Amino acid sequence: MLTPSSTYRLQLHAGFGFADAEGVLDHLAALGISHLYLSPVLAAVPGSMHGYDVVDHDRLSEELGGAEAFHSLAEAARAAGMGIVLDIVPNHMALPTPATLNAPLWSVLRDGPLSPYAEWFDVDWTVPDRTMLMPLLGRRIGECLDDGEIVLDTSGQEPLVRYFDHVLPVRPGTEHLPLEELLDRQWYRLAYWRVADEELNYRRFFDIDTLAAVRVENPAVFTESHYLIGALVREGQVSGLRVDHPDGLADPVDYLTRLQQLTGGCWVVVEKILIGEEELPADWPCAGTTGYDALRRVGGLFVDPAGFAALVDVHTRMTGGEADFATVVEAAKRQIVTTSLYAEVERLSGLAADICQDHLRLRDHTRRGLAEAITELLVGCEVYRTYVVPGHPAPAEAVAVLDRAAAAARSRLPEERHATVDLIREFASYAPPGDVRRKEFVVRFQQTTGPVMAKGVEDTAFYRWFPLSSANEVGGEPDAPAVAPVTFHAYATTMQRTRPTGMTTLSTHDTKRGEDVRARLSVLAELPEHWERTVGEWRSAAAGHRRPAGPDPATEYLMWQTLVGAWPLDAERLTAYLHKATREAKLHTSWTSPNADYDEAVDAFARAVLADSALCGRVAAFVDELAPAARVVTLGQKLVQLTMPGVPDVYQGTEFTTLTLVDPDNRRPVDFDARRARLAALDAGEPPADLDDEKLLVTSRALRLRRDHPDAFSGDYRPLPTSSPHLFGFVRADQVVTLVTRLPRTWAGDHGEHTVDLPSGTWVDVLTGRQFASGPHAAAKLLDPLPVALFLRS
Repeated sequence: MLTPSSTYRLQLHAGFGFADAEGVLDHLAALGISHLYLSPVLAAVPGSMHGYDVVDHDRLSEELGGAEAFHSLAEAARAAGMGIVLDIVPNHMALPTPATLNAPLWSVLRDGPLSPYAEWFDVDWTVPDRTMLMPLLGRRIGECLDDGEIVLDTSGQEPLVRYFDHVLPVRPGTEHLPLEELLDRQWYRLAYWRVADEELNYRRFFDIDTLAAVRVENPAVFTESHYLIGALVREGQVSGLRVDHPDGLADPVDYLTRLQQLTGGCWVVVEKILIGEEELPADWPCAGTTGYDALRRVGGLFVDPAGFAALVDVHTRMTGGEADFATVVEAAKRQIVTTSLYAEVERLSGLAADICQDHLRLRDHTRRGLAEAITELLVGCEVYRTYVVPGHPAPAEAVAVLDRAAAAARSRLPEERHATVDLIREFASYAPPGDVRRKEFVVRFQQTTGPVMAKGVEDTAFYRWFPLSSANEVGGEPDAPAVAPVTFHAYATTMQRTRPTGMTTLSTHDTKRGEDVRARLSVLAELPEHWERTVGEWRSAAAGHRRPAGPDPATEYLMWQTLVGAWPLDAERLTAYLHKATREAKLHTSWTSPNADYDEAVDAFARAVLADSALCGRVAAFVDELAPAARVVTLGQKLVQLTMPGVPDVYQGTEFTTLTLVDPDNRRPVDFDARRARLAALDAGEPPADLDDEKLLVTSRALRLRRDHPDAFSGDYRPLPTSSPHLFGFVRADQVVTLVTRLPRTWAGDHGEHTVDLPSGTWVDVLTGRQFASGPHAAAKLLDPLPVALFLRS
């Protein structure tokens, strides 16, 4: 099971399936890619554009081409000297329309806790009517019944309940009952979709009702749901796995251990979001994360800390919003906990109340008090998961996190509740061996902190506070985005020592902005005063386009950053982005309670701005002004990511500059023919014609170097001495040297007399073919004509 030297992520769907992936293998091999990295390939909801809504673990997706096409792709990849890495989804399955597409779910809906699949889904069957809530209705059930929207269909082989496109089974023996009585006797409860926010009794993926959590911690469920994946690995068709959302699992360590046993120890990375200096637990048996921690550090190298501090002031003045990001996060998390995740808090509160009821000394902790304490602990928890294993003492890191969360909770609650806070903190940190309810609380609490962070921070606070929107990335720190060279070196050294084959990335299907959008925006931190003047002028010029209903100043400020970062873009892309951004912010409109007047005002404003040729000309001129510095960041961050410790991933198409926004914008079709043609031209000796060519040159040469000289990237990492903080580099195993330029706008003049010391030996820049001896060299000579260099010891 060979570890990849690099991966290339492809987003599969009906319009780009296994055969299409096979058609681009030649280009990926020419780039230097060792492993094709595919989005989920199991059977999913019809029309799925991402594959995370799995409905059948035993079938490869027919929409992608089915088993025969996948086997052909695997054989072609092997012939090209490449392996395949699969994205797998162990945490949840889709509740599709019709439900017949999901056989385990259909069985559970028909036979309830008597179903052989009853252990698959995390359903609380202790609710009074012992039913699984199915929040499918567009209105309250009485209204749907009055209008005849719910009907019994007995025309087929088995009776069915139909509600428009939804098809549900009928509990055996109830088909003869009148409709309302029949519905009342099912193992499921048909309900208005809004009921799910308050009374949902099955665990789901975040707050998405149509993705029901799977109890993969059950050995039988693991075996059945992973049989096909295990077979593909054992047969040699797949050589690596990416695990989606491990924080949702009851016991990630146990799951990953089983996965290693199933696959014979293949390369596995996990989609784990690490906050701040948090590290992946040492006992997780995997290669590492999918790279958001690396993304933050690489991007942070190119952010000026002093300029960012000024941008915070600019943001406050422009939007009238909070200066403190922590305040925004607290409010956003509390809103999520008390609204869209209310059902999860209720289930935790009920469990805590049951535990207290069983112990005389604890019965004075009321359910209301327990709910308030749980709410505040969830709001105060600053990481996605605390890694507490039932029956074992909590790790020191988990204790520290829970202690800080408890302190924050006590500060927000009256003294009367402090003892309850301490009790919940105890429940969350330890479960005595054999205590089933305490074990369940420990697990469920950890399964809830992740959704609170994801929905409260990533999907709410990030859309409310954006002094530098490029910093608002998955795993990012919007209020502290800059990373000093010494800090990066420390991180890279640790990664090489602890997780040398974890993944690194700059763009994914989940990033909120593509890497080159972030590269351009990061330059704003080098010119905050100029940026403020410029935006002020644009706002004045656009005053006539605003409506009384909107946009608000914050949305407008986000729009100007978006225009600069992704320019040029058309009205459809911009309005689609703003539609998503404003609804995620949940301040003036939302997905569940849309405000049509505000939505229309924002849409009209964006379209009017893009129709204003004079104003667009000024935006274009500003983007042109940023271009030289943005080029430095684009090439610099790419080279650092491709040559630092770890296995670099290239997201589809990003070997060219790709000015994409949040999904689905970042899943648009890729012109592989253009990339194939330009790579052939570069290989034939043509000089780079533009930034696309330069990025393609950097990407292909770095990837080929990793493929052809694996020892150079498995050895040590050490900083490269330079005479300026604007020069950054490192040495890999005394064989490869990476050198880039950083913060070019704040560098007075050119490289001047600054020097770089190359280690002993003779060095060839694989980007230009030029040769250099060891010792000090003028930076201006090394970094010509590109602002980056990649040296190989000859």
